[in-house]
Amino acid sequence: MTTYIAKRLLATLPVMGMVALIVFAILRFTPGDPAAILAGDMATPQQLADIRQSMGLNEPLYVQFLVWVAHLVKGDLGTSLISQMPVTSLIGDRIGPSLALAIGAIVLSVVIAVPLGTLAAYMHGSNTDRGVMAFSVFGFSVPVFLKGYVLILIFSIGLGWLPVQGYRPLDDGIWTWAQRLVLPVIALSLSYIALIARITRTSILEVIGEDYIRTARAKGLKESAVLLRHSLRNAAVPIATIIGVGVAALISGVVVTESVFNLPGLGRLMVESVLARDYPVIQGLILFFSFVYIIVNLLIDILYTVFDPRISY
Repeated sequence: MTTYIAKRLLATLPVMGMVALIVFAILRFTPGDPAAILAGDMATPQQLADIRQSMGLNEPLYVQFLVWVAHLVKGDLGTSLISQMPVTSLIGDRIGPSLALAIGAIVLSVVIAVPLGTLAAYMHGSNTDRGVMAFSVFGFSVPVFLKGYVLILIFSIGLGWLPVQGYRPLDDGIWTWAQRLVLPVIALSLSYIALIARITRTSILEVIGEDYIRTARAKGLKESAVLLRHSLRNAAVPIATIIGVGVAALISGVVVTESVFNLPGLGRLMVESVLARDYPVIQGLILFFSFVYIIVNLLIDILYTVFDPRISY
């Protein structure tokens, strides 16, 4: 297992290299000039030229890329063109709200979706099953930003139970911190709940007709034990897979959700950086998100051996 993990971590290096190259190329060929944004509308051509020279934008693209990669090897993601702060510092300052939002959405989704999908599979063909499937279609089809605005309209503006937008650090108190995350977490997790519930239902339906399930029932085991100990455990591998795959959707959802609820996280930082053409920050964030996605999928692969002892690496 240790050898497998080491190989997978080493395999991330060429993947991250390709991600870096693609992102670098896309950003450089996208219309727009960060020097013009920094200089403002009243800048003279000489001022623009000086700024471009100081930012290294006059160098050939391959030179800019090699310089950037050389800094990456040292653990330096660069310096923001706008704030002149290190990208690593910007990510460190903004990671708190994003981490709380993402972890809250994942935990809420798994806690609700797995029992919901299991119930739908157990009551296959009933109104409960059809209701869960209707919810899955609705939850996955409606965009995150629309769900966010509806939640704000109902619970913040209509009922006045929760704040409309904003974020407070945990140091201000658990409730003050949590009440500003309730609506964003729900808005983000609805799509994730729909996806996991649907896959859980499908996976259990495939397992529930197997011979060992009939044998377990023939031995007189309680239906709850058959469902949880035998059906759900043997259906856990595809469920874990979809949880890992869904992290990509979760990352993109974080960007939208933080914009809707005005959370000062990595998603907002990404939007602000794109609008400002802040190349180093955009590149650093994409690399960070890519690394997180790779690590999550590695953890999911390791969990396979827990759910199914027949799997070995």
